Amino acid sequence: MGFALPAAIGAKFGALDRTVVAIIGDGRFPDDFAGIRHNYANRHRCKDHHSEQPFPGYGRQWQELFNERRYSFVDIQSPDFVRLASAYNIPGKKIDNRTELPAVLNEMLSTKGSFLLEVMVTKENNVFPMVPQDAVWPRSG
Repeated sequence: MGFALPAAIGAKFGALDRTVVAIIGDGRFPDDFAGIRHNYANRHRCKDHHSEQPFPGYGRQWQELFNERRYSFVDIQSPDFVRLASAYNIPGKKIDNRTELPAVLNEMLSTKGSFLLEVMVTKENNVFPMVPQDAVWPRSG
């Protein structure tokens, strides 16, 4: 929660000649966004791949699968992070179609300096495997 971009900045200090990409998802980017200012101010040149899902995480997934979609406190409204990054002169792109990803990843990796890539994820994409309530993983027997 808010550690990916600071960790990437630290990794960049340890490997100044290498490309460092922070992969952030599940609605956690607002916790990391202060790192964008630090990244810009100190010219760390970290790349950021951010996945934005308006209904993030296992909490939402549990509510969907086990509680008949009775959602509570999972609909996250976020600002336009690409526009915010541009305020720090950090280029970026927002995509919502998987077919765009290869070209934009190439653009991100070939850009000198920092770059913000925001990948929009549909509201009800799930992550599996998932351990059901009162179960043990891996299942024995």
